[in-house]
Amino acid sequence: MPKNILNRSRSRALTKQHRIAVAGAAALGTAALVLSAAPSNAETVTTGAPATTAQVATGTALKNVKGTVTDQLATKTVKLDTLAAQKKAADAAAAKKAAAQKAAEAAAQKKAAEAAAAKKAAQERAAKQVASRSTQRVQMQPVAAKTYANNLDGWIREALDIMKSKGIPGSYNGLHKNIMRESSGNPQAINNWDINAINGIPSKGLLQVIPPTFNAYHVAGTSWNIYDPVANITAAANYAADRYGSIDNVNSAY
Repeated sequence: MPKNILNRSRSRALTKQHRIAVAGAAALGTAALVLSAAPSNAETVTTGAPATTAQVATGTALKNVKGTVTDQLATKTVKLDTLAAQKKAADAAAAKKAAAQKAAEAAAQKKAAEAAAAKKAAQERAAKQVASRSTQRVQMQPVAAKTYANNLDGWIREALDIMKSKGIPGSYNGLHKNIMRESSGNPQAINNWDINAINGIPSKGLLQVIPPTFNAYHVAGTSWNIYDPVANITAAANYAADRYGSIDNVNSAY
């Protein structure tokens, strides 16, 4: 029994020594790691320093390395974000510039189209005005004044045109037959022997009209000279129309 107890005591003692040796080896390994991570000019670590100090130094070093890497990654992320934002802003500016240029081109095209349309409209208006003036000139061309022969035929025809414009009835034959009976076609004829002559108002002219009748039935636009052939005919025809309906109805002295 005592022999066995001794063996167990030794066995426990050796085990304790082994544990101390293992702990010492671990401390040395940690110190070696710290020395390898420290700068080349760092002072020599005291071999008698506790293992916990080496562990703290190692943790601090690792923490510093981790912080540096994190800072570098953060810086790169910021740079990437900045570049992305700059690219986005540049793309937006380029798109805005392209849109503005497109709008400017569209506005220029619209303006050019409006100018062309306005020019065309102005040309059309000018053409219409020219055509209208040409038409007006054609319509307003003076008609050559109608001429009449200075004889009985001409006097009767001119008197008929005036009578027609004034609404006085009568025909060429009606005027001609009465003229030939009254004066034989002499515009200066005068009756000095009938009752009118006795009363001081002799009959005169182609149709032998007394002055009071001539003045009362004178046709506007003709001469006031009782011996004027056209004035005498129209006044006599106007009087006959008022009293007999028409000079055509007169077949004797009237």
